[in-house]
Amino acid sequence: MKSRLIGYQLLHEGILALSKIESNGIHIDMDYCNKKQVHLKRQVKQLYDDILNTKEGKLWNKIFGIKTNLFSGEQLSHVLKELGYKFHINDLTDKGNYKTGETTLEKFNVPFLDNYVRMKRLQKCESTYLSNFITETVNGFMHPFFHLHTVITYRGSSSNPNFQNIPVRIKEIKKVTRNAIIPRNNNMLLEIDFKGIEVMIAYCYHKDPAMYEYLTNKKMDMHRDTAMDCYQLKLNEMTDDIRYAGKNCFVFPQFYGSYYVSCALNLWNAITKLKLKTQQGIPLKEHLKTKGINNQKQFENHIQKVENTFWNVRFKVYTQWKKRWVNQYYKQGYFDMLSGFRCQGVMRKNEVINYPVQGAAFHCLMYCLIQIQNTLESMNLSSKIIGQIHDSIVMDVNPDEYNTILTIINRIMTKEIMQNWKWIAIPLQVEIEVCKMNDSWLNKKQVHFHSCKQCRAKALYKDDSELGKTIWDCPLCGNIEEEIQS
Repeated sequence: MKSRLIGYQLLHEGILALSKIESNGIHIDMDYCNKKQVHLKRQVKQLYDDILNTKEGKLWNKIFGIKTNLFSGEQLSHVLKELGYKFHINDLTDKGNYKTGETTLEKFNVPFLDNYVRMKRLQKCESTYLSNFITETVNGFMHPFFHLHTVITYRGSSSNPNFQNIPVRIKEIKKVTRNAIIPRNNNMLLEIDFKGIEVMIAYCYHKDPAMYEYLTNKKMDMHRDTAMDCYQLKLNEMTDDIRYAGKNCFVFPQFYGSYYVSCALNLWNAITKLKLKTQQGIPLKEHLKTKGINNQKQFENHIQKVENTFWNVRFKVYTQWKKRWVNQYYKQGYFDMLSGFRCQGVMRKNEVINYPVQGAAFHCLMYCLIQIQNTLESMNLSSKIIGQIHDSIVMDVNPDEYNTILTIINRIMTKEIMQNWKWIAIPLQVEIEVCKMNDSWLNKKQVHFHSCKQCRAKALYKDDSELGKTIWDCPLCGNIEEEIQS
């Protein structure tokens, strides 16, 4: 009962804090939005006409005549069949039609479909994102709603517009949308993110010592090691892009309940999509041939072995916890989150494992958001929280309060939360990204705690690109310092 009272208090105080954040509003560059919207409409029209003039577009027009609509996924599916495109079974709908989402179409890497995907992206960017910004902005400020009652995992959500759904992975769309979000006059935008929070909170449930070692030992890298297993590489053959593929095509999907067949397909396609090569410049598919893997089926068999090692050797304590957790749910019909919430009703196995982690991870952010909001008010600071995105908090910061805000963030998000919630069994880490004064949200960069010798700012941009030297760049005064590494 006590833990559920804690859950209720979190929701109650969270709703009050979010209502104040909604009222604060997000500053939008309306001149930019209006001009960019016109520009995007022209781009979409040009791409539409260009596609119609291709041989594929002419076939499309021949089949559908005056009913031709390049934005119709159903029509596209029919045209692709006529063109003889071969789809993987995973890319077919239940009725046997072709899926026409970006992920499927990008696999073919042909100009017709590349232009088609870009046209659809730009059309959505104009008609959904920028249009919503313009519609929902009043006197220069957009006031999205933030909810705590709509998501079954007890995470937060957003609407009118959905501030949590502004693109970040597609660079072109990210640039268009995030350039529209600017700080109040002479302020700076700041985003705070818990680093790897869901993996950290998962550990608080399963207590796997191997996972603890990976999360606390800076010399160890779970994503790197797993990518090496997946692509049969040595450490000196690894690259950041290969690590990225291992992280997003295997590690996280496995944590959320995927299995080797899907992971193998995505890892195999990532080789082509990301143009993956070893550190020595050898294309990964050529490298895999030297290991006896000549096709996707052989690669799938290999990934099945990697999956077995991942769960039954590397993280066997985690695996044992999953079995116990699911069996307990089957017996009692519910489970309790560490953060004070009870989930009950009919759930799939993956949901039983994922919900307590996703929910409690978000509640860590929610707890901190409440405390930061209360502190801003009690100290009568002019800096404001303006948004919340899953595991991060977005702020509009007065530069004169920059150091104070950093101190508040560090204290609440790495110290106070662990003092108040004893069930957090591993130190939480925070990443902070900052835009320079009057700069748009697009241009945020990560800062590290290091004091500027000129203005005494506590966190600066860090660049280690020069061998044996670290460059510190201050987001407040622009001072640049060189630090020679010993």
